[in-house]
Amino acid sequence: MKIKRSERLVDMTRYLLERPHRLISLTYFAKRYESAKSSISEDLSIIKKTFEDRGTGIVETLPGAAGGVKYIPTITKGNAREIIEEMCEIMNSKDRLLPGGYVYLSDMLGNPEILQKIGRVIAAQYVDKKVDAVMTVATKGVPIAQAVATYLNVPFVIVRRDSKITEGSTVSINYVSGSSDRVEKMELSKRSLPRGSKVLIVDDFLKGGGTINGMRSMISEFESETVGVTVFAEAGYNSKREVFDYSSLIRVNNIDLKDHSISVGLGNYFDSSTE
Repeated sequence: MKIKRSERLVDMTRYLLERPHRLISLTYFAKRYESAKSSISEDLSIIKKTFEDRGTGIVETLPGAAGGVKYIPTITKGNAREIIEEMCEIMNSKDRLLPGGYVYLSDMLGNPEILQKIGRVIAAQYVDKKVDAVMTVATKGVPIAQAVATYLNVPFVIVRRDSKITEGSTVSINYVSGSSDRVEKMELSKRSLPRGSKVLIVDDFLKGGGTINGMRSMISEFESETVGVTVFAEAGYNSKREVFDYSSLIRVNNIDLKDHSISVGLGNYFDSSTE
C-alpha cells in the first residue's frame, strides 16, 4: 500500500537503523512503499544528511545492479567522550569497591541503555575494518559482546572455562592468568568460529591481560586473525601487564582499600582514529 512521504521516511529510517551494515537494494524499498526509485533516492538523501548532521552514522549508497544502500553506525569524538565521561562519573563511587580490590560493574553491564552506548562506541572503532565475529569470555563480557555485535551486524562467540554438552566438540587451550599467575583453561566449540575469520575481542575488565592473550591463542587455533581488542575498563594501577595492543573506554587509575576510594578516568580510546 502506498503511504505518505513522511510515513515512508520514518519507516525507512527505522528499517535502516535496525539493519546496520546490511546492503538493501533500492528495488526493495521501491516495492515496499510502491514508489519510484527516484523518490526513494531523494528520501535516502534526506536521511543521509540528517544522520551525518546528528552524528548517527553514514548512509552509503552503492551504484549498479548489485548496489543499494547501507547504514554504518558511527559516533563523533565529542559524543563518545560525553558517553564515556558519564560512565566515569557513575564509576567514581567508593560503593563500587568490593573486597580484594575488585570493582563492581554488574549493574552497568546489566543496563540496556548503557550497553547500547558501549556497543556503539566500541563498534565505531572498527567501521573501516572487516570483522566477521566478536569474541569474549564468559560471563561478564557477554552483554558487551552482544551489544558490539549488534552494531557490527556479525555473530558473537563465547569462550568458556568449562565446556557445555550442548556445545559439541570443542577446542581447548591453557593460558596463564595475568592476575593470579595460575594456569587456566578455556574452550570454544568447533562450530562457533569458521576458519579464517577476522575476530574482534571485547571484555569487561583488563587487569593482567592473561585472558586476552588466551583468546588470541584460541583465535590462532582456528587459523583466524585478531583484528582488535577493546575492553570496557582497565586497571591503570597494575604494572604487571601482559598485553599492550588494546583500547579501553575507562581507566581505573587508583584503588585505595584503606580509604575505600576509587579514581576513574578516560581510557586510551581517544588515542585511536575514531572520528
